[in-house]
This record gives sequence, structure tokens and C-alpha cells, in this order.
Amino acid sequence: MTPQRQLVLDAVEQLEHATPEQICATVQRVAPAVNITTVYRTLDLLERLGVVRHTHLGHGAPNYSVREHEHVHLVCHWCGKVAEAPVEVLDALGRDLAGEHGFQLDATHVALSGACAECAKSEAAPAEPTDGDD
Repeated sequence: MTPQRQLVLDAVEQLEHATPEQICATVQRVAPAVNITTVYRTLDLLERLGVVRHTHLGHGAPNYSVREHEHVHLVCHWCGKVAEAPVEVLDALGRDLAGEHGFQLDATHVALSGACAECAKSEAAPAEPTDGDD
């Protein structure tokens, strides 16, 4: 483990859910010479080693977290908030998919989209979800 790789892993652990750009910014506070290419290569290596995992929480760059940080992501299309639910909430779906299609679900790599509790009950929620680019 090189010092640069350790800094990337430390940033992933610290940030919990972070894009490569966010990880790079955190690493550069300590080691300004580390560039985004090094971060991407390190994340790729750490993922192949099973140390980190990535999840797509919507449009844009994936978010990385440490492998032990396993849960289903609940992404609000209106406010952008990301909540977590235990992977067990998808157990029945996983059994159905395995039985009907032979498909083995990796529930730790799932992001479900919808409206958070606040946006769902708010009269101010937009009629259509935002794409996060506003």
C-alpha cells in the first residue's frame, strides 16, 4: 500500500459516500501533488481487491464507500438527499429474482429513486423530479 493509496482509502472511509472528485479534493488537502488520475486508478484497484465499492446514485460520477458499509441507497429525486436502508429490505425481491430468473441480486450495489418523506408530504415538491443539475 503506497502512501497515496492509503490517503485515497482514508478519504473514502472519512467521506462515506463520495465521488472521485470529492475524494481527490480531500486527498489534495494533505498531498497536493496527487491528481485525479491517481485517484481513479487507486479506486479501481481498491475495488478489484474488494476493499471499496461503487454505487451510481443517479446521473454523474459513481459514489465510493468502503466495502463493509453495506446498505441500499434511497435517493430523493427532488431534494437530492441520500438515505440508507438495510439490505434486508430487498430479501424478498432477491428470492423472487433468483427463483424466477436465476439472477443473484447484489443489494449492496443498489440505489432506489423516489421521494424522501419530507418531499413526499410537501406541497412544495415539484411536479417532476429534478435531475440534480440545478
